[in-house]
Amino acid sequence: MNDRTAPSTLNPLLDFGDLPLFDAITPAAVGPAIDSLLHDASQALETVTSADFPNDWSRISLTLDVPAERLSRAWGAVSHLNSVADTPELRAAYNEALPKVTEFWTRLGADERLYAKYKAMDPTTLNAEQARAHHNAMRGFVLGGAALQGEAKTRFAWLQERQAELGQKFSENALDATDAFSLYATTDEMAGVPDDVLQATAAAASAAGKTGHKLTLKMPCYLPVMQFAHSSALREKLYRAYATRASDQAPADARKFDNTAIMSELLALRHEEARLLGYRHYADVSLVPKMAESPEQVIAFLRDLATKARPYAEKDLADLREFAAGELGLDDPQAWDWPYIGEKLKEARYAFSEQEVKPYFTAPKVLAGLFQIVETLFEVAIRRDQAPVWNPGVEFYRIERKGSQGTELVGQFYLDPAARTGKRGGAWMDDVRARWLRPDTHQLQTPVAHLVCNFAEGVNGKPALLTHDDVITLFHEFGHGLHHMLTQVNERDVSGISGVEWDAVELPSQFMENFCWEWDVLKHMTAHVDTGEPLPRALFDKMLAAKNYQSGLQTLRQVEFSLFDMLLHSQSEPPIDGGAILVLQQQVRDEVAVLQPPAYSRTPHTFSHIFAGGYSAGYYSYKWAEVLSADAYAAFEEAALQNGHSTLDVATGRRYRQAILEAGGSRPAMESFKAFRGREPSIDALLRHQGMA
Repeated sequence: MNDRTAPSTLNPLLDFGDLPLFDAITPAAVGPAIDSLLHDASQALETVTSADFPNDWSRISLTLDVPAERLSRAWGAVSHLNSVADTPELRAAYNEALPKVTEFWTRLGADERLYAKYKAMDPTTLNAEQARAHHNAMRGFVLGGAALQGEAKTRFAWLQERQAELGQKFSENALDATDAFSLYATTDEMAGVPDDVLQATAAAASAAGKTGHKLTLKMPCYLPVMQFAHSSALREKLYRAYATRASDQAPADARKFDNTAIMSELLALRHEEARLLGYRHYADVSLVPKMAESPEQVIAFLRDLATKARPYAEKDLADLREFAAGELGLDDPQAWDWPYIGEKLKEARYAFSEQEVKPYFTAPKVLAGLFQIVETLFEVAIRRDQAPVWNPGVEFYRIERKGSQGTELVGQFYLDPAARTGKRGGAWMDDVRARWLRPDTHQLQTPVAHLVCNFAEGVNGKPALLTHDDVITLFHEFGHGLHHMLTQVNERDVSGISGVEWDAVELPSQFMENFCWEWDVLKHMTAHVDTGEPLPRALFDKMLAAKNYQSGLQTLRQVEFSLFDMLLHSQSEPPIDGGAILVLQQQVRDEVAVLQPPAYSRTPHTFSHIFAGGYSAGYYSYKWAEVLSADAYAAFEEAALQNGHSTLDVATGRRYRQAILEAGGSRPAMESFKAFRGREPSIDALLRHQGMA
C-alpha cells in the first residue's frame, strides 16, 4: 500500500505508506497532523450520518473507518513515543492534542445518528466476523452515551475528556516522581549488591560527575538493592522513597507530583458516568464487555481465592520470621527487610540465588530461545527486519509462514527492551496497526505490534543479563504480541486482541509464561555470559523447587490489589477523598493481607493500571485469566505425558493457535476456550501450578 500524497513528505505522521516514520516524527509534527486527520475523520462522520447515506456495513467501513483508522494509527505513534521517549516538547504537544482526540472518539461513540444507522442494519446480511463487530459496536454505542440526550450527553462528553486528561496527568506524575529521585551510596553501603548492578550504578554516578553509586527507583536498580544490599538503612531509604512516590508523604520538593486529588476526581467522574448511563456504579459499566457477569461474582471469586491461598501465605510468613530471627538476627523485620529476608531464605533453602542464574540468561540467547519455541509450536518463522526506530536499542522483526503461494508475511513487531530515562516503567504490548482486509484498497493489511520492557542494559560491551523474572516478563508480552499478530480475522474491530473480553485478554500472555519452567525449553535459551556454558540441570532443579516459593504471599498480594480495585469502583457512593481511599485500602488489607506495610505507604498513588491504564474495576482480570491460561497449558502437559516428549507438542500448538490466537475477538472468549479444551475452564490447574492444590 503506497498511497503517499504530497503533504506526507512534509509531515511524517501523515505518511501511511507502510510503517511509522519514528525517526522523523517531531513534536512540531503532532499538532498539524492530528488536526488534519481529525478534520478528515469528522467530515467522514458527517457524510455517513447524513439522511441519504445507506445503512450499509461496507459503505460505512469504506467512508468512515478508513480515516478513523488513520487517526488512530497516527495518534498511536504519538502516544507510543510519549511513553518511550518522553521529552518536555513532546509531552506538551501530546497534551495539547489529547483533548481534541478524546473529544472526537467520544463524539463518534455517542453519535445517535451513527447509532441509528447501525441499529437499522440487518445483522443476518453480515458475515460472522462483521456480525460480532456489529454486536460489539451496538454495545459500545450504549456505553459511549449514544442513547443520552441533551444536557446529559454534553456532560457525558465532558466526563470523557476530563478523565483522559486526569489519567495522563496521573501517569506523568508517577513517571516524574520516579525519575526525580536519585540517591548516592558509598561502596560500603552497597555491600551485597550484585556486580552487574554495582557496575551500572557506578557508571551512572560517574556520568553525573559524582563518586560512589547512583541509585534510582527504576526496577533494574531498585529491586536488586532491596533484595541484596546488607545495609538495612540503605534499603529503608529506598523503600520509603518508592512507597511514597507521587503522594503527600513524599519529600516536600516532590509533593508537586502528588496524585491524591487526581484519584479522588477520577473516582467521582467515573461514578457520575455510570449513573448517567443508568448503572449502579462504575464496576457495573466496566464489566459489561467482560467475561465476568457481575462485581459480586468477581468479589466472590477473589475472596474464595484468598481463602484457599491464606494458609499457604501464613506458612510463608512464619518461615520468613523464623529464618529472620534465627539466621539474620532480625527479631522485628520491617517492610524494607522482607525482600532481603526472602532472598536469603531462598538461597538457604534452595541453595541458589537469582544472581547465580542471571549470567546464564543473556538477552540474545533468551530471545533466540523464545523465537525457537514460537516457531516450533505455531509453525511460523521469525526474521530480523528493517524499520525506522525511536532509539538505537530498538529491534524490528517479521513473522512469516509457508502458505499456498509460498512464504507469506503474518505480522511484524518492534522490541524495545531496555530501561532508560524518559521511558515509563513496566512492560507492555501495544498495537501499531491491526490485521484488516482494507475496504479502500481491498488488500490485506498485516498486523504490527510494539513489545516494550524495562530490562537492565548490558555493561562493558557484554550483552544484557536478564533475571528469570525478566525472562517470564518477556514471554508474557510476547504472548500478547502473538495474539495480535497470528490472528486470521479480517475485520479490524475483532482481529487480534480487538474485541477480546478484557478479563480473557491475559490468557495468551500468561500461557506463554509456563514455558519458562520447562527444562527441555529452557536449556536451549541459556549460555553463561563468560563461558557460554548452558544452565546446569542441577541449578534448574533448584529453581523449579523454588518456583512456588512464597506463592501464597504473592497470590494474596494480587488478590489485595484486585479486591481494592473492585471495591473502590463498586460502592454506591465512591470514597472520593484521599483519606477514604486509604481507609478502604486498609480494610482490604485487614481482610486479605498477612503483611502490613507502614502507615506512610501510598500504593494507590502509583497504581497506574487502575488510574491511568484501562484496568479500572478490571485488575482482577490477571487472576481470572490465570485460571484460563493454566488450564490451557495443562493441555500441553497432558500431550507431553501421552507422547513422552516435551510440552512443545506441535499438534496441540496448532489446535491452540487455531482456536484461540487466530480467532482473536471474532467470538466470545468462552467459545474459543471450549473450542480448544472441549469444556469450560477449571481452577484446579492454577492451584496445582502454584503448589496450592
